[in-house]
Amino acid sequence: MKPSAAVRRRAQRVLDALAELYPDAHCALDHQTPIQLLVATILSAQCTDARVNLMTPALFARYRTVSDFANADPAELERLVASTGFFRNKAKNIIACCRAILDRHNGEVPRTLEELVELPGVGRKTANVILGNVFGVPGITVDTHVGRLSRRLGLTEHDDPVKVEFDLMAQVPQADWTMFSHRLIFHGRQVCDARRPDCPGCAMNRFCPKVGVDRTA
Repeated sequence: MKPSAAVRRRAQRVLDALAELYPDAHCALDHQTPIQLLVATILSAQCTDARVNLMTPALFARYRTVSDFANADPAELERLVASTGFFRNKAKNIIACCRAILDRHNGEVPRTLEELVELPGVGRKTANVILGNVFGVPGITVDTHVGRLSRRLGLTEHDDPVKVEFDLMAQVPQADWTMFSHRLIFHGRQVCDARRPDCPGCAMNRFCPKVGVDRTA
């Protein structure tokens, strides 16, 4: 359902406040190429970006191209990514994903959401990270921070990431989708913690319907 003009105006105020707080928000995963960001994003599932950034220098020195990852020895790749958790499944997905890129896209990371989500281990969140940060295609990335803050700020009532994504897409101008995601993530990491949000010191608390009522919503 299309949001009302009042809802869109409120979302714009939230957007403007976040832009003032975090003008330099950016993707926190270190990368130099599309395949590096794709691999790093897969590794970031159930893991912090900081932890991923600690191990990717060695990983990217060992595997430089899509073909390198596609032909990686599973045991060696598992060992290199072990510190990110769920390493067997992540290594399997990285290899399968890169083989699919070789087979279907001539070794080039695809540039559309539809093609990206068809790759093994790639969902809408990962696809939007790639689109927004590599190819300049606006996308809303709904990770745990974006989902949590969107609910706390009254921008959605949904828990399902796809439903949250579509709610935000309807409220936020398309050109702002990528930066809006980064700014929510920055605020979630620095202020609006999942368990201990700094509500009294939060510059966004004027937008938060549940401040003082339910801080863990």
